[in-house]
Amino acid sequence: MSRLPVIVGFGGFNAAGRSSGHHAFKRMIIESLNDDMRQETLAGLAVMMGFVRFVAGKWQDLDGQSLTRAEIETRFGPDVLAGSLIRRIDPAFFDVDSVHWQKAVSLNPENNNQRFVIRARELPEPLPLNWQVTELDARRVTVEVTGAVDVKIDSYRDCPVKSAGQLPQGFKPADLYNARFHPRALQLAVISASDAVRSIGIDWADIVAQINPDQVGVYASNVMSQLDEDGFGGLLQSRLRGGRVSTKQCPLGLNSMVADFVNAYILGSVGHTSANAGACASFLYNLRSAVEDITSGRCRVAVVGNAEAPILPEVIDGYATMGALASEDKLQKLDGDSVTDLRRSSRPFGDNCGFTIAESGQYIVLMDDELALTLGADIHGAVSDVFINADGFKKSITAPGPGNHITFAKAVAAARAIVGDEAVRERSMVHAHGSSTPQNRVTESQIFDQVAAHFGIQNWPVAAVKAYVGHSLSPASADQMMACLGTFKYGVIPGVKTIDAVADDVYGDRLHIPLADFTPEQGIDVAFLNSKGFGGNNATASVLAPRVVERMLAKRYGTETFAEYKARRVTVRANAQAYDDAALRGDFATIYRFGEGMIDESKVAFDASGVHLPGFDRPVSLDIANRFEDMV
Repeated sequence: MSRLPVIVGFGGFNAAGRSSGHHAFKRMIIESLNDDMRQETLAGLAVMMGFVRFVAGKWQDLDGQSLTRAEIETRFGPDVLAGSLIRRIDPAFFDVDSVHWQKAVSLNPENNNQRFVIRARELPEPLPLNWQVTELDARRVTVEVTGAVDVKIDSYRDCPVKSAGQLPQGFKPADLYNARFHPRALQLAVISASDAVRSIGIDWADIVAQINPDQVGVYASNVMSQLDEDGFGGLLQSRLRGGRVSTKQCPLGLNSMVADFVNAYILGSVGHTSANAGACASFLYNLRSAVEDITSGRCRVAVVGNAEAPILPEVIDGYATMGALASEDKLQKLDGDSVTDLRRSSRPFGDNCGFTIAESGQYIVLMDDELALTLGADIHGAVSDVFINADGFKKSITAPGPGNHITFAKAVAAARAIVGDEAVRERSMVHAHGSSTPQNRVTESQIFDQVAAHFGIQNWPVAAVKAYVGHSLSPASADQMMACLGTFKYGVIPGVKTIDAVADDVYGDRLHIPLADFTPEQGIDVAFLNSKGFGGNNATASVLAPRVVERMLAKRYGTETFAEYKARRVTVRANAQAYDDAALRGDFATIYRFGEGMIDESKVAFDASGVHLPGFDRPVSLDIANRFEDMV
């Protein structure tokens, strides 16, 4: 009997805000919210963005004036909306109109010789053969050069890509904990994983007390590693910039650090850890590993996610040179005489010209069904299967191939085996990769249309949340997961609001790609998260809605046991709501246990029951069965 991996916690931060409590999702569908929900969402974002504070039980502006949530919407609503989702790149990252670079220049003297004064400590080593140095004073020297001198001079040029999916304007992850010069992606990892763990509504120590220490797993990675100044970027640039490498840049640049930080500073885990990278499908790669470990019983609770911070000139240069990004001039060609709206740069399944890069950190917490019922954990859905397939022989490593046909068809077939034909035909939906490239809109829609025909599906709802938050690379499918859970909760499918019409070359006969928020009459029982990554990294996950999961659990455990679980769940939900209320007011209580609770290795003990670790109630069992009994 396989264990079912159920989602008991989720959290993170992207251009739409905080994911836990479905607040980022509600920012996406804000036009569809009632007054109370809309004002709550705007107030929470206003706090994140620094417009509003919550002091002594009241909302206040920065001058101390008390505000109602309705007044927050009136005064700050337009700025909150303008400062979230995709928008022009904030100068806090870099000036897109004047990006620093260096121009190589050869200085040639008029009369063969040239002379200049520099500080003695600035002399190159070894001294060029055509340089003659004379000491001028204790600190300066005169240099006479025969012939040319090659130098690099600061210069500035326009960046053709001017939009990105950025965290809400004014929100600084480093302010939530002692960041200690952490690269931005690691800052995102800490606050996002903490948000997910806090959202469970059960103290982590209480969870660990129910299982063996090695039955925890953390599965996380990123694609671009950490390429900013505090990571690999500073490491690789230091010699060229005449600086020094720090002790942190090399280790903190590794793409496994978004898992390692969760283990070391949030969970204190001694269990399994993994950092799977598969381009834009990386979240689903990590999710598959977690699902397989939980269904097999090797792991009982798993934290799965990604964090990426790629809004850097060098990264944008790389993707732009490939022609993969939506640049200002290409958008202007699409828009003709109209003024280009950079907030609409990501246009999945519409007339588009490239994806919009984004930053994001997203994590979910999975448990096996038995542990979730024991603890009374709230269940937001379940991941039944994740399929991964490559493309076979390729000419271009970045081009799509047949692997996604396989992953997507298998995911639908696997879900049909669980929920039945009718549910797949009438109550399923697709969260598309929807990257906003001309090639993707054709190839991905063709897969959906072909699979829909095979399974007898008509008017299949398709969402593409990159229209709101951009393409965050490794967490891209995690952004889709957060929107998926929001649809399960509120019944609304976010429309692709950045396009005026579905492009003519999209295979849309059997698809419903709504341009406004859409609420299916019967609700959604199962969602398919699809990802197409460079290199043939294709993946599709089947995610079951909570109402389906509850029916499954009631059948497995019986009515009485399930009723007892629901009674325990009341307290857990109240705890989760208390965290959500506090976070809305700016109190995220970010978990960051630097140097706390460290294990004294001299006190590790062995006995017949296994390995005993200080601080853990249960031992690590060494009773490991022979998996190859028939061979020995």
